[in-house]
Order: sequence, then structure tokens, then C-alpha cells
Amino acid sequence: MDSAEVTRVAADPEAFERLVDPLRRELQAHCYRMLGSVHDAEDAVQESLVRAWRGLAGFDDRGTFRAWLYKIATNRCLTMIEGRGRRALPMDLGPGSAPNVETAWVEPYPDSMLGSTQVGPEARYEAREGIELAFVAVLQHLPGLQRAVLVLRDVLGFSAREVADLLDITVASANSALQRGRTTVDRGLPAAGRSRPRLDDDGVRALARRYASAWEAGDVEAIVAMLSEDAKYAMPPETEWYEGHHDIRAFIVEGPLAMRRRWRFLPAHANGQLAFGTYLWDDDRAVYVAAGLDLLALRGTEITEVVSYLTPEIFSMFGLPDEITEELPAQR
Repeated sequence: MDSAEVTRVAADPEAFERLVDPLRRELQAHCYRMLGSVHDAEDAVQESLVRAWRGLAGFDDRGTFRAWLYKIATNRCLTMIEGRGRRALPMDLGPGSAPNVETAWVEPYPDSMLGSTQVGPEARYEAREGIELAFVAVLQHLPGLQRAVLVLRDVLGFSAREVADLLDITVASANSALQRGRTTVDRGLPAAGRSRPRLDDDGVRALARRYASAWEAGDVEAIVAMLSEDAKYAMPPETEWYEGHHDIRAFIVEGPLAMRRRWRFLPAHANGQLAFGTYLWDDDRAVYVAAGLDLLALRGTEITEVVSYLTPEIFSMFGLPDEITEELPAQR
């Protein structure tokens, strides 16, 4: 925008809304990567847009309006990071770690809220990779500045000069923070890295059908056979998690499939990953009721990680019903 356009928009709230609306979803995804929480991201975006509206006089046409909004949103996220502890997944606590009542979990993110993001030429990650649960979780290990620089450079593809301008630091400082951040992320992400299969791959679709069918049939051996030898299984907000075929099999037999519990799985869309809404049969109500949102990480056609969020109150965000009849799954 030039100065005349700024003056016009500043005098017209509806014009401001029309201007920012196409950028709202990509800003929210950016704040989610920074904060690991849908709700915190929503708060950050809302506060950032209020600040942008009030500070329009401070915008100049030396840079793009989009970059200016990213600057405001990133700085708001950095302030929020300073004010609370980092989010995590249960596996981040380490085997045998003592539960911490202050622990806040990395939350799942609805694909429907992603929209389209403008990605610059210097991006290292595809849009899907930049929102996957493991990636967002490892970002939470980075100090705020490293987190901001890595997301702006490697996910959004801003140049080193642009990032330095957005964060009011030198190019040398931006490059240094980026290298340190990359070291942590490369160490924390699964070795499979960018070899993840696409969700529209025929093999992935077949795996999804087999996985849901195995759970619905109560076939624990079929479930375990789809897991990699080093697979992990976690259930936020529970702190316990399981690793490897032996421990995961024992957990499933003694927990979810104990007493011949009956399950139904519905496909969901979360974090660009294979996901399911899971439902447990309720004899008294004669319906399947929402139990958890499962996100699966893949390596080839093996499942390397299952994170089952035992928070059915989030189902509406993912377009999932709170309950289903026994007949509904057969209609898939």
C-alpha cells in the first residue's frame, strides 16, 4: 500500500477487514507454529490485527503489508513465549519422567484452518511439513528468536535480509540464529525427514483403511503389524507413553481393547497428517461417543507414531460429530 491507501484504509474498518482477511489463516498457522496451540494462535492473531489497525500510521511503503503483519504477529508471539513455559508432547518428557502439572501439550491443528500460504524461494519445508505435529513440537525446544528466524526463513521462505528487518536484528544475527535452530530441529526430527508419503498416495489410503478396520475388529496383532519397530504411542493429556511393539501391544490389550470394547474410526484432517476421530460404544446410550483424535506419523507405509488426544471437546474444530450411530461407519 502507498500512503494514500493507508489513509483510506485507516478511515474504513471494513476496508481493513477486507485487506487482512486473505492473510488471516496463514497468520494463524504461523502463530500456531510459534506457539504450538490453536487457541494461543487465535489470540495472537486477534491481538496482532488490533495492533495493526491502531498502528496503520506506522506502516510505510518500503515493505509489503503482508511482511508488516508478520512482523507484528511474530513479535506478539515472542512476547507470549516469554510469558509461559514451552509446550511439549508426552514423548518429550522422556521415559519415566515425573508428571508436571504445569506441562501444556502441543495441540493438533485443523487442516481446514490452513488456507494457502505464500512461500518464498528460500523455504526448506513444504507447507504440509511445516505444520506436522513432530515439526511443531521440536520447534518448541528452540528459544523464541531461533524459533522465529527458522519459521520465517525455512517455512515461509523470507530472505535473511527480510527476516533481519522483521525482527530488528542484523543479518549476521539472523543467520546465526538460523544455524543454531536448524541444528536442533535436524537432531529432533525423525531421520525419515522429507521422505514422508503423501496422503493421497494409494498405499497410504490402503493403510488408513486397514488401520481403522483393525481397530474396529479388535485385532491387536493387525494393529501392531502396521507399526514400525521403534513406534511410539502417546495420549495427551496423559503423561504416559509407550514405545516398541511389545509395550504398545500390552497397552492396547490392557487398555483400549480390554473387555471387548467396540470402536469406530472416522477419517479426519489435522496437521496435514493421517488422522482419525475415534469413537467408543456406549451401551446405555446405544451410540458411539467421541473418545479421541488420533494423529499418525508415517515412514513409508509404516506407522512410526500415534498421538491420541483424549480431548473430544475439540472434535467440532475438525468437523467431527460428537457421536455416531452404529450404521454410519458402514456408509464411509
